[in-house]
Amino acid sequence: MLYNIFALLYFVGCIAGLWLVFAKAGEKGWKALIPVYNIVVWIRVCGKDWHWYIYFLVPAINIFTFLLLVVETAKCFRRYNLLEQTIAVIVPWLYLPWLGMNKELAYTHPSKLPTRHISEARDWAEALIFALVAAVIIRGKVMEFYNIPSSSMEKSLLTGDYLMVSKIAYGPRATMTPLSFPLVHNVLPLTNGQVESYLKWIKMPYHRYPGLGKVKRYDATVFNYPDGDTVCTAFQSNWSYHDLARRFGRERVLQNNVVTPEGYLDMGKIRVRPVDKRENFIKRCIGLPGEDLQIIDRQVYINGKPIENPANYQFKYRLYDNGKVNIKHKLYELGVSEEDYTAASQQRFYTGANNFEIPLTNAMVQRLSQMPGIDSIVPVIAKSGDGSRELFPNDEQYNWSVDNFGPVHIPARGETVQLNSATLPFYRRIIEVYEGHTLNVSGDIILVDGKEAATYTFAMDYYWMMGDNRHNSVDSRYWGFVPEDHIVGKASRLVFSINKETHKVRWNRIFRKASTIE
Repeated sequence: MLYNIFALLYFVGCIAGLWLVFAKAGEKGWKALIPVYNIVVWIRVCGKDWHWYIYFLVPAINIFTFLLLVVETAKCFRRYNLLEQTIAVIVPWLYLPWLGMNKELAYTHPSKLPTRHISEARDWAEALIFALVAAVIIRGKVMEFYNIPSSSMEKSLLTGDYLMVSKIAYGPRATMTPLSFPLVHNVLPLTNGQVESYLKWIKMPYHRYPGLGKVKRYDATVFNYPDGDTVCTAFQSNWSYHDLARRFGRERVLQNNVVTPEGYLDMGKIRVRPVDKRENFIKRCIGLPGEDLQIIDRQVYINGKPIENPANYQFKYRLYDNGKVNIKHKLYELGVSEEDYTAASQQRFYTGANNFEIPLTNAMVQRLSQMPGIDSIVPVIAKSGDGSRELFPNDEQYNWSVDNFGPVHIPARGETVQLNSATLPFYRRIIEVYEGHTLNVSGDIILVDGKEAATYTFAMDYYWMMGDNRHNSVDSRYWGFVPEDHIVGKASRLVFSINKETHKVRWNRIFRKASTIE
């Protein structure tokens, strides 16, 4: 409700301000009420040429153009102070009405204004301020660029891909931590990840403005890391704090007193992060709110039916060769990433095995099986119980593996579930962390906010995300559901791609769709 009121104030304030400004400029004030036409009149009032109409048609550029017109309007009233113009850019919904209502300020057409000479420093300052404000708005509400840092989405999205992520696809999320250093995510540059880029003095509730649609199955989706509410700065999202606490004990982690057979393990500092400042992840949406998900021998089932798999998804295969071929060359030739090959070769070295365990697509398997020197290719399928405590819901009564997992019910907003010892491991984190309630268990009695509860009704939608490199992806199988308030945007297009190993541009990938399973 708060955000809807603010959006209404912004819209009404700007329109009312234009009405008053138009009237002072000799135009009919009601013209400010007509969409598109009000922009035409505004451009004319500011004495700009036809190029400005084009600027308003270009997404993202039109935001910058709008802010520039606010400043140009101020100049028409001989308001040249840099601080005042900065305020005008930040709160145009207040500034434009003030210009129109101030009886001491008269409009002058730009052609009749005296020529002003400004210093180069002032020129740069204006450009930087407008660019910064526009960039913050565009980055936060329209689109942002991300790069793929790991191979968890191979071979659909590759390490070195640069993506345009649309925030209007699902609706831009209102800022939840407003006291933040601009254009920086959660840590300040040049601090080795140790200094936070935000203050938690003000926390705003979750709100999402209307968008072009909702999250769909197979969308390549960017979201804040759900397990990243608490992090050890020595590991960030590379090793979850919660996983560390399960493995070594919470007190030892908090006291930075973890000693392994290999030696002392420094945790760094413990940080608690708000939702919008948790690490950004990208995975493919596989399960939607209200659905039942299960994985049987690597195949994902939704509501009991197998779903279509991405064409370029990967699983590990055990590759046996006769030792007479350059296996590294063959794998690189097929497109196996250096990250995947290095991990496989290290495993082969330490275990002394006569085979590689390497992620491959179906197409790679077919090509390898036809190459001389390859004796056999065997799929690796993790049986139930392989690493069950590492997997969601991190409870011994669920004896699952990454390839044989579930069934799991994905919560939907307004849906009610029974609370008992069997369901609580799935939904406890939702109740306590994502939806902010207190939860206590005393024997068979479950207390939510101090009251005995046999059921729970969800306040948000939740999603199930998985990487296409199924055996090399830490995803919902490890940390569970992704709440709707963690959703950042939809990966829409590849804008650039470079092979980090050869440093060559992948021209064939530029401008390709990112959210596709073909």
